[in-house]
Amino acid sequence: MTRMPAISLAAVPGRRKATLELAGEIERRGFTGIYCPSTVANVTLCAALAQCTNEIPFGTSIAPIYARTVLDYAQTISFIHEVSGGRFRFGIGVSHGPSLKRMKVTAGKPLSDTREFVEDLKAVERVGELPPIILATMRRKMIALAGEIGDGMVFANASRSFMAKSLAALPEDKRNSDDFYIGNMIPTCIDDDVEACKAVNRRTLTSYAQLPNYRNYWKESGYEEEMAGVEAAMAAGEPEKVADHLSDKWLADNTLFGTVSQVREGLEAWFDAGIHSPILVPSSANGNQLVAFQEIFAAFS
Repeated sequence: MTRMPAISLAAVPGRRKATLELAGEIERRGFTGIYCPSTVANVTLCAALAQCTNEIPFGTSIAPIYARTVLDYAQTISFIHEVSGGRFRFGIGVSHGPSLKRMKVTAGKPLSDTREFVEDLKAVERVGELPPIILATMRRKMIALAGEIGDGMVFANASRSFMAKSLAALPEDKRNSDDFYIGNMIPTCIDDDVEACKAVNRRTLTSYAQLPNYRNYWKESGYEEEMAGVEAAMAAGEPEKVADHLSDKWLADNTLFGTVSQVREGLEAWFDAGIHSPILVPSSANGNQLVAFQEIFAAFS
């Protein structure tokens, strides 16, 4: 029997009520979590999920540490933690260049800023109990920090073939503990037209491939040739050619795509690689994200 994944959920303007109804269906269908990306008011969405769901775990994946004051975060997340009955996980991270630009903030040093944020968060008084704190991780220093000060960690667009080396940066007791959360956001497209699914996932990850922190991670993961091609396209002022350098091998290592059986087999491989909570990020070759959710539901019914 296929183990059930978690699902990524965002409340797009104009579809917010439908998003909450969708969350109820995700819970009823037995998925193992709902995790909300930073693109659209994810902390607010989590506050709503605390009210409109009953049992399913949920969380931010992730909330940028520079987006609010520590005091505001502490008050808000404690509230969500309490009213949800302890189902909420607070995923945090430094985010990346384009998001920081939108927030009009300048990042400092990721490791020291994250450590300081967590220390300051835990030091806030009279807000109530805090939820588990999950660190956004990619490379091994941040993974080690998550093992030291966090209650878990979450990747986005990680390479499955490199996961054993990544997780080796964790203490063994954390790596093998059910109480230490290990998640990964995985772009997912399900259709019998495998080539169409590949095209969708390439579009999804093209913007990430243009970010230095992701390229450095993928180089370390063994994709130096692909990332060199991406950098050459960018240097030539040809961003439309970035996707041409994202090989099928790279795509299969970082995303899930294809038929129902292919996606379910790939999901099992992610569990076997040490990810406790694979988080499917749905896209569709046939329509919008609501269509993608129906395809995910059909695949795991």
